[in-house]
Amino acid sequence: MTEMVHGLVLSRSGDPVLPRWWRTIDKWTMSCILALFAIGMLLGLAASPPLASRNGLPPFHYVQRQALFGGVALVVMMLVSMLDPRNVRRLAVIGFGFSFVALALLPILGTDFGKGAVRWYSLGFASFQPSEFLKPGFVVLCAWFMAAAQDPNGPPGRLWSFGLAVLIVAMLALQPDFGQAALVLFSWGVMYFVAGAPMTLLLGLAGAVIFTGTIAYESSEHFARRIDGFLSEEIDPRTQLGYATNAIREGGFFGVGVGEGEVKWSLPDAHTDFIIAVAAEEYGLVLVMVIIALYGIVVVGSLARLMKERDPFIRLAGTGLACSFGVQAMINMGVAVRLLPAKGMTLPFVSYGGSSLIAGGIAVGMLLALTRTRPQGAMGDILRARG
Repeated sequence: MTEMVHGLVLSRSGDPVLPRWWRTIDKWTMSCILALFAIGMLLGLAASPPLASRNGLPPFHYVQRQALFGGVALVVMMLVSMLDPRNVRRLAVIGFGFSFVALALLPILGTDFGKGAVRWYSLGFASFQPSEFLKPGFVVLCAWFMAAAQDPNGPPGRLWSFGLAVLIVAMLALQPDFGQAALVLFSWGVMYFVAGAPMTLLLGLAGAVIFTGTIAYESSEHFARRIDGFLSEEIDPRTQLGYATNAIREGGFFGVGVGEGEVKWSLPDAHTDFIIAVAAEEYGLVLVMVIIALYGIVVVGSLARLMKERDPFIRLAGTGLACSFGVQAMINMGVAVRLLPAKGMTLPFVSYGGSSLIAGGIAVGMLLALTRTRPQGAMGDILRARG
């Protein structure tokens, strides 16, 4: 039968690994990730020296650490992108298992670093945030369950994935980490929709989320404070949102100039959660639009390749990873411009953070592995195999 591919070059199984990898990889996505990391290093040079000075550290302490963690993340991304879908699934299951245990032990062994939420393990020389590593494994594992449910006499994979999603969301909400909980729930919802979920069920889940959010608002001072700050008509100029909003306004179209920004001296999280405010103030709307375009190319390009994919597991897992990546970026930037309540979420590959960078490298590596050009059997063959 005739073979169809989503690309112009067939992958020949006897080829050496590196040439075959280079021919089949999504070069647009890989280039955009490298560009985002380069922009992150540029912004780190501007945003992190004031923090290093306040902490009594060398001026480029955080820049050097970002380069180290980023280098590890890019190497991990390249290595993971060379895996086939079966090994991606194996890696995801193992990674999810370790991350789940680490997440469960956070209330006992974790620390909050004075931020009011127990999300990290302190390793002395660095910190480790299990939820960052949990997300890619969770997405791939749920995609495996949902894909298995489509097979004749398959397991109730959708129900399993729903139970797993509820458990993870509950564990994250108890930290509390409502931002990561929302991202996990969104990733699951996108995959469930692509897998053929009825719209009435998704609307019911949306209602359940609103109800749960209301309960959280009434019972959690941390959650209520952030919602009240978001809904308030006036922005306290001495808060992080106030500083970020003013910096974005001051930046205008072309920015105030390299190194001339003031927000990095006021924001304690200027190098992490509010890095986009530094970009807007010093480089203006131009750089912000470039950053948004890079994220858009990664997400839209990956989804376009996945639309041609006939393996349900690959299609679901790739969709979940791509949408999770894009929505995390959207949430981070939405918080900075006050379109969303404060979430404490990094900007992928741009913000400082070892866990965020390395976990992002794993997630994008999985996405690159799943979107590689590969032979696709003719649809008639697939239907007969399923019959």
